[in-house]
Amino acid sequence: MANTLLMPKATAVWLVDNTALSFDQIAQFCGLHPLEVKAIADGESAQGIKGMDPIMTGQLSRDEIARGERDINHRLKLSEPKVRVPESKRKGPRYTPLSKRQDRPNAILWLVRNHPELKDAAISRLVGTTKSTIEQIRERKHWNSANLTPMDPVTLGLCSQIDLDIEVQRASHGRPAAAPTGDTLLPASMTERLEVGETVAEEEKELDANAVFAKLSSLKSKHEDEDEDELDHRR
Repeated sequence: MANTLLMPKATAVWLVDNTALSFDQIAQFCGLHPLEVKAIADGESAQGIKGMDPIMTGQLSRDEIARGERDINHRLKLSEPKVRVPESKRKGPRYTPLSKRQDRPNAILWLVRNHPELKDAAISRLVGTTKSTIEQIRERKHWNSANLTPMDPVTLGLCSQIDLDIEVQRASHGRPAAAPTGDTLLPASMTERLEVGETVAEEEKELDANAVFAKLSSLKSKHEDEDEDELDHRR
């Protein structure tokens, strides 16, 4: 792993405040422009950034700083790290164990059928196969096409569910959303209008009922008055 300076601007702030190094020396060591270092010294830049001591982090020695302060042409050098971090390996084709390689055609067939949006490169990353094999299975030209059975690559252990979800999400990006099938919930706006309509309808029913009862009451009272008048007339 390349030996690089941690937090260069914070280191520059500390060197400006605590050493007599020139702007050019600090700029060269921190990977900044000399004018940017001058702005830090003038308080025009890096305001609010707390300086980081490169001596405490083991990236610069006191002797190296003293050497630079004595010689303005001296170029500061990073100290050798005490711990070597191995370089990360370059990502290559996914390695598939020999015991699972026979399952790859079944997994490819499952991906082709269930996720047609996936490109050959994505399928190749997931199960560690070649584009020619994917094309043969997609076009039913594989030598063992008659015996292939679609099988989930996650279940087979060829890839993780997270990797599959990421590839599907990438492939689906920008595509129109699929139309919903089956029963779905109504939007809130429609349900609100429906509830309001039902309430109004119920209120109208109540008003109609009240009107009917009122009319019946008036007819009853009118009928009773007529009976009383008839009795008085007979008397």
